[in-house]
Amino acid sequence: MSKNNFSRRKFIAGTAAVGAAGAMGIGTLASCAGDNQRSGARSQYDWQPRELNLPPMPDIAPDGPVLRAGIIGCGGRGAGAAINFLNAGPNLTVTALGDTFEDRVKNCAEKIKAETGQEVPEENQFVGFDAFQKVIDAGVDVVILATPPKFRPEHFEAAVRARKHVFMEKPVAVDPVGIRQIIATAKMADAQGLKIVTGTQRRHQHNYINLLKEINNNGIGQIVSANVYWNQGKLWHRDKNPNWSEMEWMIRDWVNWCWLSGDHIVEQHVHNIDVALWFMGAHPVKAVGFGSRQRRVTGDQYDNFSIDYVYEDGRHLHSMCRQINGTATAVHEIFHGTKAIATTAGKLRIVDASGNELFVAEGSETSPYVQEHINLVTCIRQNIPFNEAEQTAIANMVAIMGRVSAYTGKEVTYEEMMNSDMKLGPEKYIMGNIGYADKATVPVPGILE
Repeated sequence: MSKNNFSRRKFIAGTAAVGAAGAMGIGTLASCAGDNQRSGARSQYDWQPRELNLPPMPDIAPDGPVLRAGIIGCGGRGAGAAINFLNAGPNLTVTALGDTFEDRVKNCAEKIKAETGQEVPEENQFVGFDAFQKVIDAGVDVVILATPPKFRPEHFEAAVRARKHVFMEKPVAVDPVGIRQIIATAKMADAQGLKIVTGTQRRHQHNYINLLKEINNNGIGQIVSANVYWNQGKLWHRDKNPNWSEMEWMIRDWVNWCWLSGDHIVEQHVHNIDVALWFMGAHPVKAVGFGSRQRRVTGDQYDNFSIDYVYEDGRHLHSMCRQINGTATAVHEIFHGTKAIATTAGKLRIVDASGNELFVAEGSETSPYVQEHINLVTCIRQNIPFNEAEQTAIANMVAIMGRVSAYTGKEVTYEEMMNSDMKLGPEKYIMGNIGYADKATVPVPGILE
């Protein structure tokens, strides 16, 4: 990635986007504490409940007319999401598949047949960069988006313009231009009455929801700070095959390229960041962070980040993520309240300052990966308004804000990012040698002005 792609000067120069951002109502998740602090009504540390807007959570989706789904992106997550959808309730079928690569389409079709007995017609198995449009046009009712996230904004807009309900994996974009496209398309979906669910499965997980309800019932008082973690070993990579073009290699190795994945703070750690925004009811307004590349062997990304996010009312959220073998692991969130502490490490629970257990959030045997699709189908069949795209885009943008701060070594604000013209990746998608990978550089903080 060229230096200019992460230049502070570049990403604050997008003044043309300001009007659009304002028109779309960016940043409407205002902090209740912050608003009242400014008005002088109460202290920022006073607890106050809020409307949670939770999804319906049945154990299985209700019966109804057949819903036909098309899968765009047939790798492991796409195949998994297809099977999750089929397990969500009665009269559900997958009738179209699309991917850049034929082997992934065939493997997905075989996996669906092996695990569910359903066969996807060969004439509805599409390959190439235009496969997404062919899936959308194949008579489906629901589109499942599971490609590398760079392609998500374009595919989401195409699906909504065709009036399809959508399940889309997180993250929803890798750059600010893509985030604004997602938010604009989300508003289009609302106007058409479409139902949109995103792959933030913790929002569809019974114990997370029950913990949030207890917090909202004054279980820990006002949240004053939080810590979120996704520290694990190396994810995976693909060495370049001499039979692959440069573009094919990058897409098959997509979790290691920033223009395709957004880096792992965006691609993976967005789950924890999203939980923080969900529980705290607002997004931070600025970030200062750092990271580095220690052992990653392909691509142009970092393998560790540490970000200090600051809210408008002065509260702090610390975000930490790492993908390095042989290091300490942690995947959870901690919320510090004026009365107690909520943690999702192991059991989801509330403890006092001495560690005494005050509350344990109960779970469910239903996988949250299936529950997401149960909720989507339920909302479609019962015509319940539901659209998670904008809230996921906001969490996604917070992750991008942290990434850019670490890459540049500078303080970055949410407003700057929402007004940025940063757009990652090549201008055209062609299956060939595009002269991109060889020019990619790992960002060095402190030298990008």
